[in-house]
This record gives sequence, structure tokens and C-alpha cells, in this order.
Amino acid sequence: QVQLVESGGGLVQPGGSLRLSCAASGNIFSANNVGWYRQVPGKEREMVATIDRFGSKYYADFVKGRFIISKNIGVNTIYLRIDSLKPEDTAVYYCNAQMNTGVYWGKGTLVTVSS
Repeated sequence: QVQLVESGGGLVQPGGSLRLSCAASGNIFSANNVGWYRQVPGKEREMVATIDRFGSKYYADFVKGRFIISKNIGVNTIYLRIDSLKPEDTAVYYCNAQMNTGVYWGKGTLVTVSS
């Protein structure tokens, strides 16, 4: 079983940057897919960015080059770099790992973009 713990969220001004981290308790090297999702109250959770086991990256259309996903297998951590933050990026960001043993979620980290 894998446990995921997100960190790095907070209050940031529009135009600012953040780097979110997701520390995995288990080995995510064998994950079929790891990634980041986000959710705004009252709306469905949506995919932001994912990396498959071959290292291919996928981004939601709204990312438009502002988000970069990466992973460091050596420390079992997944990152999401967000630049040029907008108020509409305000959401809880969740880490996700899709393993042969199941799908795992972290508890999320809140990102608030406001002046």
C-alpha cells in the first residue's frame, strides 16, 4: 500500500509561483501513473498533470505551459511546479498514484491565489 502526503500549498499573489511536493511512503517506481489533480468546492476533481511509467507527461489544456510535473524516484517524491498563478488556480491539489495494487490519493494541499 502507498501513502501520499502533499505539501507546499499556501497563499500566493497572482503571478506568483509555487512548488507542490508529494512524498510517497511506498516505492512509486512501479506505478503505472502518478500525477496531480485539483478540486474546487462544488466542482468535480480534475486532472492537472500526470506522468506514466515511461516518463511521458500529460497536461490539462488549461495548464498552457504554466505547470511542470516531475518525479524523483530516489526520494519517492512527485512535484508540481506552478508559475504565473491565477485566482482561478485556487483549489485543493491532490496527489495520485495508480498502482497494480490500486489507486491511491493524498489528502490534498490548499492553494489560494489572491491579492
